[in-house]
Amino acid sequence: MIEIRNVHKRFSHVEVLKGVSFSVNKGEVVCLIGPSGSGKSTLLRCINGLETYEEGEIRVLDQKVESRHKSINALRRQIGMVFQRFNLFPHRSVLENVMEGPLHVNGESRAVAEKRAKELLAMVGLADKINAWPAQLSGGQQQRVAIARTLALQPQAILFDEPTSALDPELVGDVLQVMRNLANEGMTMVVVTHEMQFAREVADRVCFLHSGKIVEHGPSEEVLLRPQEPRTQDFLKRVIGQSNASVCTHCRQAVS
Repeated sequence: MIEIRNVHKRFSHVEVLKGVSFSVNKGEVVCLIGPSGSGKSTLLRCINGLETYEEGEIRVLDQKVESRHKSINALRRQIGMVFQRFNLFPHRSVLENVMEGPLHVNGESRAVAEKRAKELLAMVGLADKINAWPAQLSGGQQQRVAIARTLALQPQAILFDEPTSALDPELVGDVLQVMRNLANEGMTMVVVTHEMQFAREVADRVCFLHSGKIVEHGPSEEVLLRPQEPRTQDFLKRVIGQSNASVCTHCRQAVS
């Protein structure tokens, strides 16, 4: 579904992505992990055409991603994106936020868009919040609205850019549970995350990025429990040291 071949991305004279290559099959969950500044979020934005790239090729559903091409908006409807900061419209209700895309992008009738929006809000546990304003919701609730809004366009894959990083720790679980449910239903997902336990439980594969390169890539348990590369081992030690609760006992043993 998604194929990335030797992608290079520069900001001025700084090379952020240095020949990244990997693919994502339909129904797979791939987690991108690594330190801040390693290129994870930039890679997601290149996949969705929000950033250009200088070399290599990205294909989604066998269509080349070209951010300046007229086809990019149609492609974005097939591959949704959930951001760190929710990006809800503050002047619209929860229901209206979820209906916005189907109404104004897909041209659906109000009745159809409203019915699906209510179903999706119920799916993410917010059926009782349809008339609330974003400011009346917790961060975790806002992020679940953002996921419902993305699903309303019926994408074939979703990119998640650190969807829990802006949340208080007690709110993280609800958002991750929604993502687990999507994975169980077969949604194709690429997830930038520091939630190692989530990556181990849900991801089919994990890519560890460092300084714009994929240093280690493989099945989630292999990478997280038995990392082969010293840089991966060092990163996992640091993550575990910051939050023991985020990584299982086996992960701690594997990198200790």
